[in-house]
Amino acid sequence: MTDWSALSDACGSAGHVPALLDRFEVDPSGVWSELMDHLCPQLDTVFSASFAALPRLAGLASSSGGHDRRWVLLAAGAITSCAPTGDDVFEVFAAPIAELHRLTDQCLREAADAEDYVNLLQSLLSFEGVEIWDRCLEGLQSGEYEVDCPYCGVDMFIVIGEDDCFSTSDDYTLREVEKVPLRPSSPDELEGLAKRLRGRALADGQQFVARGLPYLFGRAACPDCGIVFSVADRISAGWH
Repeated sequence: MTDWSALSDACGSAGHVPALLDRFEVDPSGVWSELMDHLCPQLDTVFSASFAALPRLAGLASSSGGHDRRWVLLAAGAITSCAPTGDDVFEVFAAPIAELHRLTDQCLREAADAEDYVNLLQSLLSFEGVEIWDRCLEGLQSGEYEVDCPYCGVDMFIVIGEDDCFSTSDDYTLREVEKVPLRPSSPDELEGLAKRLRGRALADGQQFVARGLPYLFGRAACPDCGIVFSVADRISAGWH
């Protein structure tokens, strides 16, 4: 049995965490933010109690359904995405992580919109131990990434929108700006994770996400100096 008082969360001793998880079970959407404040603040910091909560979260996900299950999976995914490289989290908590992965895989097929789908897809990748992209797919549904040019260093926006996909170094939301069209990879050029993600999105009927992935794993040109670079590489470089 877990000795929660010997563990810590964002507020110190984690002795109160079981009661917090009880409340989360009753009202996942209402308690989600509070739970994250304690176990994974800003969705990028974890504590000893965070990983200790994974078995309970897996149990809650198994016994819940619909949107309640989604909130549980997103909580567990955020926590797991913070596991340090080389940490033994995936060995110690292999069984609950496998169950969370199975349930997320199932929920992906039922996701109603792109936002839900992308968030769940990130959770799926976190349970697989895939780094960077378990947090950096959100631009596919928000439509925007911020990167810097690898040559001249200018800050720019990479926009992957429904009607237009381009790079610009100006605030395109306020006025007409110079837009340099992105250069998507062809489906045949996609490899590894990019190919798998696109195939998965197509199989799940998420055409908008599938359309954006070749741009995310394609190339862009700097509007200031003209150098062409890999979009995914610049996003990855900005994450480290």
